[in-house]
Amino acid sequence: MKKLYYNWISGIRKNFLFQIFVYIRYLRNFKKFLSLTKEYPIPSRFSISWHDRYPCLNDNTATTPFDRHYIYHPAWAARIVKKINPPVHIDISSTLCFCTMLSAFIPVNFYDYRPANLNLENLTSNSIDITNLPFDDNSIHTLSCMHTIEHIGLGRYGDPLDPDGDLKAIHELQRVLARDGDLLIVVPVGKPRIMFNAHRIYSYDQILNYFDKLTLNEFSLIPDYGEKGLIINATKDEADNCIYGCGCFWFKRTEK
Repeated sequence: MKKLYYNWISGIRKNFLFQIFVYIRYLRNFKKFLSLTKEYPIPSRFSISWHDRYPCLNDNTATTPFDRHYIYHPAWAARIVKKINPPVHIDISSTLCFCTMLSAFIPVNFYDYRPANLNLENLTSNSIDITNLPFDDNSIHTLSCMHTIEHIGLGRYGDPLDPDGDLKAIHELQRVLARDGDLLIVVPVGKPRIMFNAHRIYSYDQILNYFDKLTLNEFSLIPDYGEKGLIINATKDEADNCIYGCGCFWFKRTEK
């Protein structure tokens, strides 16, 4: 415990010293930029004042950083929905960039516990309780719910605390999926645990067991190790080797 404490304090100190360094660099760049503007004819194209500063101190990186989970999984899902090409797609609480971009090509009905005020052609947005969906049994042909069920019942987004909230959501998603329908699920994968109140992490086997009414059509993975991006048709072993990977499950309802 003491070692963890000292490591935490050491990390804070290193970050503090680094932020001092980058702010000094910012001050130097401001001064240099200001001197460069004096070489241009007056009046300048823009006003520049210290009072209008807007420091962005951590973007000077060798490569463009990105959240691997939230860049790759919508790209994975969009390619699948394009392949299916449904007349309308239903999305429940996935990242907003997915439904907004997808709606440029396919009509999308988006639902969230906290409704989003989206105004775009081919896109509707409404509120919903994923543990009690207002849809008939076997009524939705293409459905996505990505990086969502791991949050249900943890109270992070104002929803009621419920240790089995995720299981209730999973039951509802299976209930409303139509025969021959397609369901895209994305969750963190690795060693099963709850990172309260952020999210749950599931094992590969847990997700297959929870969605036992459906057939797995494809499993793809965004691992948290190595240099790989999105692994199409990944294996259970690759998922089990993750600590906080991103599992992308394409399920189908195949029974007649």
